[in-house]
Amino acid sequence: MYGLSPADLELQARARAFADELIPFEVEAELAGGHLEPELAEKHHRRAIQQGLYATNMPESLGGHGCTLLQQVLVQEQVGRVTNGLAWVAHTPAAWWAEVATPYQRDRWLLPTVRGEMQECYAITEEGAGSDVDAITATARRDGDDYLLDGVKWHVTSYDHAAYAFVQAKLAGGDHALFVVDLPSPGVRVVRTPAYTHSLTHHHPIVAFEGVRVPKEHLIGAEGDGMSFSYAWFRFERLMVAARCLGAAERLIAEADAFAATRIVNGEPLRDRQLIAAMLADSVTELFAARSMVYETARAHDDDAKLAHARCSMVKLFASEMANRVADRAVQIFGGRGYMRENVAERMFRELRVERIWEGASEVQRLIIAGQLAKRGVSGIC
Repeated sequence: MYGLSPADLELQARARAFADELIPFEVEAELAGGHLEPELAEKHHRRAIQQGLYATNMPESLGGHGCTLLQQVLVQEQVGRVTNGLAWVAHTPAAWWAEVATPYQRDRWLLPTVRGEMQECYAITEEGAGSDVDAITATARRDGDDYLLDGVKWHVTSYDHAAYAFVQAKLAGGDHALFVVDLPSPGVRVVRTPAYTHSLTHHHPIVAFEGVRVPKEHLIGAEGDGMSFSYAWFRFERLMVAARCLGAAERLIAEADAFAATRIVNGEPLRDRQLIAAMLADSVTELFAARSMVYETARAHDDDAKLAHARCSMVKLFASEMANRVADRAVQIFGGRGYMRENVAERMFRELRVERIWEGASEVQRLIIAGQLAKRGVSGIC
């Protein structure tokens, strides 16, 4: 099914086996606020690297695995089957950076990241600038051979794991620029670390950059290129969000179906009740449709950036909303058990909600899609 090659199937099976290794640790992590013992977390990190599931998106010339976009989707789909972010150890560094990194940037940050020795975080979103990235107010001012960065960034995911941050700021003329900032650095301050709905070891603090001095060698690409890099990241991440939603939905359906088959109500399995059967049927049908969309989008990804932007928005929109509907049905099928944190449906219900928000809210995806429809027509985008 789906026309997967033997190499695709082997990688998919390897990723699935790794996810299965992590699932038994979910409840332990949940009860500890997302954390596992450091030695165990490091073991999982090393295991992901050994299994060839780390840096799947990076070219072989830099030490990555050079996987196709479809193969990257297959790995991230399995990542989505695991709650509490435990499978985030199958990390995908910034592939867009590979083409523009200077030799200095490549040796100092990029290659160690591909080897799994460093991790990055993104400092782009602000209190008044989310999906509308152009609304950021953070500034970058030239000062001799350096830049001075000032601004406050929100939702800086994985800051607590990162050795450096990609910081997006506006230049004097209004153009965007992207910089690498080592962590920690003078002038970088965590304002606070809010508590979020999910329980992950990866935090999302609010971070202030106050007169942070960075050498010109930390500028990625040229002045004015910052937005293009953000768009490249958004396209990739929206597709990977969709992939992870597939995995989450698959596991929810399997778990809910297994429970409904053994839960006896008035002498018959819950699954035999038509209302429950309809929930399961709707869920698996929507999963099939979403998976077909995601796989085809990954397979057919081309050089038309605007078209790819629209299609990645389409799959992110459809898959994230599909997974949320599946999670809601799963909680309902489990009943009271579905409201217990030890139950996968409860954890997925909380964790999947953000998939409709980050990397561009569903409403923004609809605007992108509608804009491309107006320009290209129906046959031009699907």
